Amino acid sequence: MDASWTRKALPAGMVRCGRPRRELAGEVEERILDAAGKVFLERGFEGASVEEIAEVARAGKPTIYARFACKEALFAAVVARKVRANTSIPCVAAMGSTIDERLEAMASVLLERILSPESIRLMRAVVAEARRFPDLAISVKRQARDLGIESVARLLGEVAQSGEMGMAPAFAPDRLPETARRFMDIIVFPMSMRVLFGEDLADVRAEIGPHVRRAVAFFLAACRHAPASKDSEQAIVS
Repeated sequence: MDASWTRKALPAGMVRCGRPRRELAGEVEERILDAAGKVFLERGFEGASVEEIAEVARAGKPTIYARFACKEALFAAVVARKVRANTSIPCVAAMGSTIDERLEAMASVLLERILSPESIRLMRAVVAEARRFPDLAISVKRQARDLGIESVARLLGEVAQSGEMGMAPAFAPDRLPETARRFMDIIVFPMSMRVLFGEDLADVRAEIGPHVRRAVAFFLAACRHAPASKDSEQAIVS
């Protein structure tokens, strides 16, 4: 599969329909994504068809292709929307009086959403297609990870501004993306992987609280002792 699928033109012979009013255009796109998410979860990527998605969305195929160049792009958009929804937290500063409480609350919200049945089913759909559609799986995985890290970096920046960790090197603006990646690696991904490898979802969800308390304590200890610069970090590693 060509990895440039996100830039493909409309299929031959496909004609763009006239643009709806801006407020209606957003509603149409959301309806298409709702329908696509439902069909992809029920059929998998290969079993889903644009025809069925159009029928469920009550939209014509030209309307779908005017917004999404191909089925792969539509699938990626469904995943991206779910990632944005899972990582959308309005105000971290209001989630506790200390940085520990805020990070624990933030991590708990993220895990409750990521470990929801729908999110897990969508992740499993990506994994299921990895062998037959490796470029799609790699692209979707990378996009989901990048979007998650971007959102968590923004949230950690808000936490840093509202507490004593603002002076910690790990929370410096230029290091927030790497700190966010470590946050995801320590706190979020281990539990996701357990479910993807077959552990009971309800059992894993029941462990969110204890896991978050331990993992956030470890994460903050590492942040407080992080080197002040990349040069000093390299010196420690070497």
